[in-house]
Amino acid sequence: MLTPLPGFPGRSGPVVLCILDGVGIGRHDAGDAVFHAAMPTLKSLMARSPHRTLRAHGAAVGLPSEDDMGNSEVGHNALGAGRVYEQGASLVDAALASGSAFGETWRWLTQTGTLHLIGLLSDGNVHSNVRHLHILLRRAAAEAVLKVRVHVLTDGRDVDERSAMRFLAPLEALLAELSVDGRDYKIASGGGRMWITMDRYDADWPMVQRGWDCHVQGEGRPFTSAAEAIGALYAEDPRRTDQWLPAFVITDEAGAPLGPVREGDGVLFFNFRGDRAIEISLAFEGRPCPIVRDGALTIRYAGLMQYDGDLRLPARYLVEPPAIEGTVGEHLVAAGLRTFAVSETQKFGHVTYFFNGNRSGLLDPTLERYVCVPSTHRPFDEVPEMSASGITDAALGALEEGVFDHVRLNYANGDMVGHTGDLQATIRAMEFVDAELARLVAGVEASGGVLLVTADHGNADQMFQLDKKTGAPTLDASGQPVPRTAHSLNPVPFVLVDPAQRWALTEIPDAGLANVGATLLTLLGLTPPPEYLPSLVAPARSPR
Repeated sequence: MLTPLPGFPGRSGPVVLCILDGVGIGRHDAGDAVFHAAMPTLKSLMARSPHRTLRAHGAAVGLPSEDDMGNSEVGHNALGAGRVYEQGASLVDAALASGSAFGETWRWLTQTGTLHLIGLLSDGNVHSNVRHLHILLRRAAAEAVLKVRVHVLTDGRDVDERSAMRFLAPLEALLAELSVDGRDYKIASGGGRMWITMDRYDADWPMVQRGWDCHVQGEGRPFTSAAEAIGALYAEDPRRTDQWLPAFVITDEAGAPLGPVREGDGVLFFNFRGDRAIEISLAFEGRPCPIVRDGALTIRYAGLMQYDGDLRLPARYLVEPPAIEGTVGEHLVAAGLRTFAVSETQKFGHVTYFFNGNRSGLLDPTLERYVCVPSTHRPFDEVPEMSASGITDAALGALEEGVFDHVRLNYANGDMVGHTGDLQATIRAMEFVDAELARLVAGVEASGGVLLVTADHGNADQMFQLDKKTGAPTLDASGQPVPRTAHSLNPVPFVLVDPAQRWALTEIPDAGLANVGATLLTLLGLTPPPEYLPSLVAPARSPR
């Protein structure tokens, strides 16, 4: 158990952590929805309260390089862990390079029928990296795996919104190169990541059903190649982007599906991030879930990583996930402090599962309460307010109860609406969030508490693609800025709202999200463990 903090000035209310998902500090240019939104609450807080920025990408959150965008998974891991852990992409890179990924599970997968590789075809390095897929394919060929089928999920969210062909052409060339000496390597099916397979947090199980029907049942629009499919789908609707492409299957000369998953096959899901891999993994492992599976299907299934440690899902995987121990949540439970966590469906797992070091469920049911506010099923650019008001209602209710020491919440709007690429909708989303933030601030002040406002990564702050050389917006054929749907590399805000003025910011250069863990413990009167990165706050004066 942690020791009491020397010089602790005391507190009269809870410590509240408000995460503005996807809200970075951008360039204040034409594509910066955060800057252009009317956000009097956030701007007022930053004018009158101690504040700074935090790093939320690259090495600051355990990713391989400074070119790697932060994301909600690694961001919340860092917030809750109090230090930086090597994350999915870095772990996979190392395991593939050393060969440790190709151990017993890989042999178990490949020494059976057809090997199926399913995952996001992207170099966004958020959920997957196409480079990993290429390494897996070459390894399969080197080990004389005779038949491989690839099921591609197009991105358009962590990368340019119509960039599928940039990844598809090299993949097709590699498959053709490897299809010699009796090997038969082909693409079998595909579709957009937001239309099939990659649902999360039980938000839209029909999406997973469509993926199952496509990959396993061979159901989808028939095409003779993936390139033909994407070209035709683009032509039919110029507004359709990669993440929303409907399911398609590749057929042989007789018009039959080229490679649905069949009895006795091996299936590897090659995404490394867990949240959008859990539901399809439940289906493939035959565990209880809403998917309609016609009869038992005995296959060998594995993930590139284990996506849920508590559920041991999947049971087999190629690369060990980071072992995150001693999280903020664990220390609060050990100290007997009570926690309330809330978000809507789209981000509920981030303030619980990811914040707690990739652990599902309550750490201690007697000391914690988690609330999930249902997300809308409508497109987020049509309802940019999402469920923000319900999140605020729940948080205010927890504050009014007066029994919680720590309250944390996540407003999903900046990220989820930002991912649509709709600038005006994202501006409205920011304005809705700001109005809810005003309600939250009033509630925290009434409770006598302290509020920390930050974000897990940027997104809404950069809504246009930028030319890498000039920094100017990239323009389409009509002269309009090309929308950006991916996260940004921008820093995120960190604001200390402390009406009693008991705390001051510390001077820590290049601080990142992981410094927030020690900050929370400090504000709650606990001495952070030595392995944590330093706290961003210190007592402003001696206690009375």
